[in-house]
Amino acid sequence: MKNLSTRVTNMATSATLAMAAKARELRAEGKDIIGLSLGEPDFNTPDFIKDAAIQAVNDNYNSYTPVDGYVELKEAIITKFKRDNNLDYTLPQIVVSTGAKQSLANIALVCLDPGDEVILPCPYWVSYSDIVKIAEGVPVEVKTSIDTDFKMTPEQLEAAITPKTKMLWYSSPCNPSGSIYSKEELRALADVLAKHPQIIVVSDEIYEHINYVGDHASMAQFPDMYDRTVTVNGVSKAFAMTGWRVGYIGGPEYIARACNKMQGQITSGTNCIAQRAVITALEAPVSKVQYMIDEFKSRRTLILDLLNDIEGFKCNEPEGAFYVFPNISNYFGKTLGGQKIENATDFSLYLLEAANVATVTGEAFGNPDCIRISYAASVDNINDAMKQIKAAVS
Repeated sequence: MKNLSTRVTNMATSATLAMAAKARELRAEGKDIIGLSLGEPDFNTPDFIKDAAIQAVNDNYNSYTPVDGYVELKEAIITKFKRDNNLDYTLPQIVVSTGAKQSLANIALVCLDPGDEVILPCPYWVSYSDIVKIAEGVPVEVKTSIDTDFKMTPEQLEAAITPKTKMLWYSSPCNPSGSIYSKEELRALADVLAKHPQIIVVSDEIYEHINYVGDHASMAQFPDMYDRTVTVNGVSKAFAMTGWRVGYIGGPEYIARACNKMQGQITSGTNCIAQRAVITALEAPVSKVQYMIDEFKSRRTLILDLLNDIEGFKCNEPEGAFYVFPNISNYFGKTLGGQKIENATDFSLYLLEAANVATVTGEAFGNPDCIRISYAASVDNINDAMKQIKAAVS
């Protein structure tokens, strides 16, 4: 330990990955653990995408790729941005990375200097805060609640801005809450940002297509925000391609070029076979994966019905993604199965031990009153998990 950097010793372990590892340990001990902790579709990658990867292997794609991605993939991303988001980007504005997580790390490393503040509406995706810290930035958490569907208001944004504010990061649809900012809500936030032209926005839209309420809105669609917004996306969620590790950005050319430079010194270009497969994925209409979205919506209805039947769980209706983020603070200070519950972490660990169900504490997402439950799981697993949770807290 004494030879490790303070950078890594001060870094938190990803709570979602840590819970998944704990669940695997318990399974190895013979326990029948139902995993509702990871943000991963339980579908296989569609065959038409797999076929494209096989073709790429047979076509002998095996060499280093351009750092910022194959031109053909970047062209497919440009077409996708125009088709789905009405955003106009050019080739130098696109950078393909090894997952959207690397895209976010690139952005932080090229934009932040020590002490720069980054506003994070809570709850936020588990890695945002530590990525900002790695880049020596300062996360500024803006608390929201289940009563406002976990959305930051313009007044909260204005109050969080200081002379040190450099960036705003958010996801919509949101991981972990499933909340979606409407076009009108984004415009209201943009009106605040118009008074602070130094602030760069990172709009994480990885769950874009897993949307149950209608049109998806992007911050960059507003002409006055286009040159100040980096749009982050990828294929992990909508196309069930988590392990393929491909994410991308569209944004101001100076930021994209800097990300390209940074990536060139760390990983270089993304996997060649995965890139060829993603070209096919992005060129396909969203209707090709609609069956997954429809199934997630059905499961959302199921899990909300079951959770609302458990005393002490307070739920809102998420508008996208595949998570519910119930407030479980009613259990704080109580004893369950001989264990005192002081916070969401205690509650999440209790569910793992007493109900054999893996969830994630909301503390990892900046909200200590909630837990995240993924419904990217079979109907049988959802039914069994909720039955076991109800028994464990009754």
